[in-house]
Order: sequence, then C-alpha cells, then structure tokens
Amino acid sequence: MKHLIDNIRKFAKLRDWEKFHTPKNLAMALSVEASEIVEIFQWLTEQESRNLDRDKLEALTEEIGDVQIYLLSLADKFGIDPIEAAKKKMVINNRKYPVEKVFGDSKKYTEY
Repeated sequence: MKHLIDNIRKFAKLRDWEKFHTPKNLAMALSVEASEIVEIFQWLTEQESRNLDRDKLEALTEEIGDVQIYLLSLADKFGIDPIEAAKKKMVINNRKYPVEKVFGDSKKYTEY
C-alpha cells in the first residue's frame, strides 16, 4: 500500500498537480469516479449486472482504480491509513448490525 501511495504522490508531483489535489477537490473527484462506476451498471438488469461483458469489466476495473487512487490520495492528505480505517469501521458495523438482529434484512441500523 505504501508503495502505491508513493507512486500516486510522485505521479502528481511530476505533473505539478499537487496544487489541485486539495481535500475538497479529491473528495469531489472521488465522487465523480464512483458515479462512473454507477454509470457502467445503469440500465442493466440484475442478471446483466452480474455478468459484465469484457468491455464493461475493463471499464469497471479502470474506474475502481480511479476510485482507489483518489481515496488513497485523500486519506494521505490527513495521514489516515485506509486499511486501519476500514478495520475500525468493521468493528463499528459489527456493533450496529449484530447478526442475530439483522440476518437476511437490509434495513439501516436506525430502523431496528
């Protein structure tokens, strides 16, 4: 992960893009790239969404890469380890959504 973050930093620095990579801009770019993932699935049936053709799968792979790059860049701005953040969030999610209470149900925790 550190090697990837270093490569992302170097990529931006070599292009003099660091000045554009403010937290606000990174958050907005992350949202845009996540929306591009949604666009791949727009209008597909449930079955089609599970069986993407080669072109759509390649597009999905690229967009996931973009999301990861912007997410890591944003986390890096604040010194957040994204793996540790995800681990902490899973602990919180386990408390919010105990198996015995939510099994087979998709409601938000505030609805239980």
